Amino acid sequence: MSSFRVRGKIFATVPPDEAHLHVFVDEEEITASLAENPAAFEPLRWGDRIRGLRVNLAPAPESRVSELLAGILAAQGPQAPGRRLRPRPGRPAQGRLTV
Repeated sequence: MSSFRVRGKIFATVPPDEAHLHVFVDEEEITASLAENPAAFEPLRWGDRIRGLRVNLAPAPESRVSELLAGILAAQGPQAPGRRLRPRPGRPAQGRLTV
């Protein structure tokens, strides 16, 4: 699984099926996304806790996925515009994620 980090903290992962994206967001974002588009978003369970969203990429609007990722990056502090995010060293990504 590829993982994307800011300052060492994972904020998104891509499972091997590459049909989903796991995004670690707060409870407010989880609730809003689930209500907005239940076909695209489902709760991401970690043990018996909900830790974020499991994004079904096929039905998820690209603009909404970008908005989620940009929101996480903005919350982590200032970033260079157009910065390319890379997976953890030693774990190749299938592509580049640009926000």
